[in-house]
Amino acid sequence: MYKISEAAIRANLPVKTVRYYGDIGLVNPAGRSDSGYRLYTDPDIAKLSFVGRARRYSFSIDQCRELLDLYEDEQRPSSVVKQITLEKIAEIDSRLHELQELRDELQHLAGCCHGDSRPDCPIIGKLSNDGLENGSF
Repeated sequence: MYKISEAAIRANLPVKTVRYYGDIGLVNPAGRSDSGYRLYTDPDIAKLSFVGRARRYSFSIDQCRELLDLYEDEQRPSSVVKQITLEKIAEIDSRLHELQELRDELQHLAGCCHGDSRPDCPIIGKLSNDGLENGSF
């Protein structure tokens, strides 16, 4: 059994994150020492690592909870795991589209700004919402 600091190192997570996962019931410690320290087993550390990797793929806490349930279920249908992953890909694609639109708009604004000593600036105008929704710069 490992104290939280050792478990965090082994799972490659900050102690604060390990504590948080326990507090929300995502990955609970196996028990507590006589002095009250949270204690983790190797299977607990494997779950922490699993959740850490899932979070790096931007899965939400609820999605991680669902994936962790599937991870622990040896009879799981892989179709469910694939569906969760495809939904995450769709979310990422949507966000990428939004980011591309933001980038294009900022690129346009930067191109409209003279970038000289004059105070007139379409970037400031857009940020202050001075009628730029109509496309006038």
